[in-house]
Amino acid sequence: MGTSERTPFTEVDPANLDNRHRGQLAEIAFLRRATSLGLSIAKPWDAGERYDFIARVENVCWRVQVKSVMGKSPSRGHYRIKTSGGTGGKGHTPYSANEIDFLVAYLFPENLWYVFPASVVESRKMMCVVPGSKRSRFEQYREAWNLMKPIADPVAGIQGAIGGGAPV
Repeated sequence: MGTSERTPFTEVDPANLDNRHRGQLAEIAFLRRATSLGLSIAKPWDAGERYDFIARVENVCWRVQVKSVMGKSPSRGHYRIKTSGGTGGKGHTPYSANEIDFLVAYLFPENLWYVFPASVVESRKMMCVVPGSKRSRFEQYREAWNLMKPIADPVAGIQGAIGGGAPV
């Protein structure tokens, strides 16, 4: 369903949106969630970056890639999160820690987030998650927004960060 087919004030089911519009809806959900947690968010002007947003927490800036999932894999009980990106001749290249600091994935049906450090997703094209499962090796990243909080380095006396975010 394209934007011209909608009427004002009609709620749209994300399942009826094309990938581009569903991605935009996930980015809006990210903005709402991240700002409600006190993060300052900026959108890069250049659409050619491998990250969607810059999230500032205290004096650290993170490059954040946003992904979304509409439903579980057919005949399986897990959600598949695409952890690669690219268009045209590049194909789908896994993200690296040189390009992003975090990949956050929104599961529309569950209304929840997975917050993955780049080191967890790099070299992978996709990951499977099962919310609430004790057997899911990625369950520790469900709603793990605390990973974006800078940590104090008592030895150096400066703020450090998980994943190597850039100080402001």
